[in-house]
Amino acid sequence: MLKIWVLVSDATRARVFSTAKSRGSLEEVETLVHGESRLHEQQLTSDARPGRNLAGNGNGMGHSMGHESDPKKQEGIRFAREICDFLSSAHAARRFERLYIMAAPSFLGELRHNLSKPVIQTVSEQIAKNVTRMDPATIRDHLPERL
Repeated sequence: MLKIWVLVSDATRARVFSTAKSRGSLEEVETLVHGESRLHEQQLTSDARPGRNLAGNGNGMGHSMGHESDPKKQEGIRFAREICDFLSSAHAARRFERLYIMAAPSFLGELRHNLSKPVIQTVSEQIAKNVTRMDPATIRDHLPERL
């Protein structure tokens, strides 16, 4: 029997479902939550204001240093890596053979970028849709009739 998993995710939560039959219902087997992605940017940084660089031309005047990247985006990237590491471990343990991914459009690219080659080979379909808050029956309706 083919082991089929469905991953639904956004930048704060990932849910993994399995089904025993290609036309079967979904059963939730794992939930990953990344609370840091829910925090406001000010809560993710130690100081909400950019720092000052006092090294300069010697006149004591420095320039403002902005954040190199958006802290919320960095947390999303970190969570995508965590999800992909989890999928790699689960695949190595032969917990699934086929994978369907449904993720928020803004997050799907991060997942794609971080999937390992063995996991990529199991992906049957990628759907850019945020369904993380939906019940399993509704999520199933967004998937192909036959998985």
